[in-house]
Amino acid sequence: MKKRFLIVGTVVLFAISFTRADSKVKTEPDSPNPAINITPIQMTGGELLIAKADCIGCHHKTNKLIGPSYTDVAKKYPNNEKSISYLADKIIKGGSGVWGKIPMTPHPKVTNADAKLMAKYILSLKK
Repeated sequence: MKKRFLIVGTVVLFAISFTRADSKVKTEPDSPNPAINITPIQMTGGELLIAKADCIGCHHKTNKLIGPSYTDVAKKYPNNEKSISYLADKIIKGGSGVWGKIPMTPHPKVTNADAKLMAKYILSLKK
């Protein structure tokens, strides 16, 4: 009987020696560099639509590419319903002559509601 208690006691002590000393529950995985804090980027509806479309081939948020930057467009137009409708129409139908000789290709598959969300996002970049 004493042998059983001795064996069981030894097994318990052996098992306890492999458990962690801290009882704190970890909710985040270990980071290789704890100084780096990565936060998710929150995108608006219009920004998401632009990211999913082919806009990045000609436009950039702050730099001119083939077409004007979004911030340049925001500087040119006031943030009102008239400008939102005008820019939404340009997104859908395309156009030329406003920003130079290179025409903007039409995007007929973009709905008017989506084009307005895109235009609202662009105009929100006005500083």
